[in-house]
Amino acid sequence: MWEPMDVDRFFEDIPSIEKMMSFTPAVDVYQDKDNVIVEAPLAGVDPEKVNISIENDVLKIEGKTEHKSEVDEQNYYRKEVRYGSFYRSIALPTHVQSDKANAVFENGMLKITIPKTEEVKPKTIKVQVKKDKK
Repeated sequence: MWEPMDVDRFFEDIPSIEKMMSFTPAVDVYQDKDNVIVEAPLAGVDPEKVNISIENDVLKIEGKTEHKSEVDEQNYYRKEVRYGSFYRSIALPTHVQSDKANAVFENGMLKITIPKTEEVKPKTIKVQVKKDKK
């Protein structure tokens, strides 16, 4: 049996241009004794258009790349380079000092170094024994 098409639903199911033009950058997350380090290859990205924030030990990296090619779309043999907005949220493996984080962009690689918080060391309390005076 033929049913009429729900036009509104049809257009809801089509991904928005913004979603189609966005991507999630790959990251490497590792730690040493003092820091958590996050590296993300962002070749072709203007570092001025990258925003980094840390809240509740979750790192957020977001930004935008722009297509600057003069080549007509139909002349591509293969098109794999991604352009558009990007966003990545990473739960960090330990508590960090977000106010002391450092980000460096070099040769297309973003490297974020975030110091770990000092672990709370247990405090040993020695019991003093008072002797009664007789």
